[in-house]
Amino acid sequence: MYNILSQFSSFVSKPFFIIANNLESLPIIFALLLGIVGALAPCQLTGNISALTLYGNRSFQEKIVWKDVIYFTLGKVAAFSLLGGLVWIVGREIQESLISYFPWIRKIMGPLLIIVGLYMIGLIKLRGTFNLFKGPNDSKQETPFGSFILGFSFSLAFCPTMFILFFVTLMPIVLSSSYGFVLPSIFAFGTALPLILFIFIIWYLGGGGVLMKKGRKLGASIQKVSGILIILLGIFDSITYWSL
Repeated sequence: MYNILSQFSSFVSKPFFIIANNLESLPIIFALLLGIVGALAPCQLTGNISALTLYGNRSFQEKIVWKDVIYFTLGKVAAFSLLGGLVWIVGREIQESLISYFPWIRKIMGPLLIIVGLYMIGLIKLRGTFNLFKGPNDSKQETPFGSFILGFSFSLAFCPTMFILFFVTLMPIVLSSSYGFVLPSIFAFGTALPLILFIFIIWYLGGGGVLMKKGRKLGASIQKVSGILIILLGIFDSITYWSL
C-alpha cells in the first residue's frame, strides 16, 4: 500500500521537483518548490487531504477560516524551523539522533486523524484548550491552539521522501547560504500552500458559509461526511504506516 502511495506521490510531484532542481541557484524559490513537493510526499498526503477536508468543510459551513489556516501554517513553520535550527546549531549529530524518532511520530498521525473524525461526527467530545475544531454553535470556545498543534504534528510526519527533501536536499543549501536560516520556514509555507490556495478559491468564489445559509441540517450532514472521510483516511494511514 505504501508503494502505491509512493508511486502516486512521485508522479504528481515530479514536475515540481524538476523545476526546483533547475532553480537551485535561487534558494528561496528552491525551498518553496521543495515544500510543494513535500506536501505531495507519501507521509504528508493523508494529513494534507484531511486538512483540506476539515478546513474546507468549515469554510463552507460557517465562514472562511483564514485564522485557523494561518495558525495551521504557523505550526508547520515552527516545526520545520525548529528542525532546521537544530541542525544549523548542532550539526549532523542531532540530525542523526532525530531520525530514529520520525517513524514513531509518523505512526501517530493515523490515530490522530481517526480521533478528529470521531469528533466531527459527534462520537467524542473535547473541551477547553484541546477543543481543536468547533461545531456551528461553539464559536466562543474556538482557540487557534488546535490548528497550530495540528500543523506542527503533521509536519513531523517524516518518511524517506520527506527526509530526503528536507535533510538531504534542503539542509545543505541552508548550511551554505548566508540567509539559510529562513529557508526551513519557506519550505514549511510551501507544504501548506495547497491548503492556502484551496481556501482562497472558496473565498474567491464566495463559498464562505454557503452551506450554513442553505440550512443547518445540510451543513451538519456535510460535516459528518467529512468526518467519515477523515476516519477512513486515518484507518488507511494507520494500515499503511503501522505495517512498515
